[in-house]
Amino acid sequence: MDFGTIILGVAIVLFGVALMALMVWAFRAFFGKASAGAQRKAREKRLAIVETFAVDSKRTLYLFRRDDVEHLVMIGGPVDVVVEQGIKARSQAQAHHLNPPHDDLIIAKTEARPAPDYGKT
Repeated sequence: MDFGTIILGVAIVLFGVALMALMVWAFRAFFGKASAGAQRKAREKRLAIVETFAVDSKRTLYLFRRDDVEHLVMIGGPVDVVVEQGIKARSQAQAHHLNPPHDDLIIAKTEARPAPDYGKT
């Protein structure tokens, strides 16, 4: 056997292995393991960042919600600190009712006051 025949044989074997791996990946993508992805999408997310607030250039307050409990955490600076834990989470309807969006904010106009007349004594 010469060197060219050996290289051709190895190339054919590698091509066959790559083709089989591609077929297995395609089969799993379309038919197998789809139920796990569907379960993940159907399951409600348990962890979320509700709100953030920049305290200064290094520190940020995060309000995390896990299930129905919220935790206030300050991240950044020399140490990360749990400020408050075990806060009862509000429902989305309650949060929207207590803090309406800025679009709905109405600022009442008032009449301008007359300028004081300093000329009179």
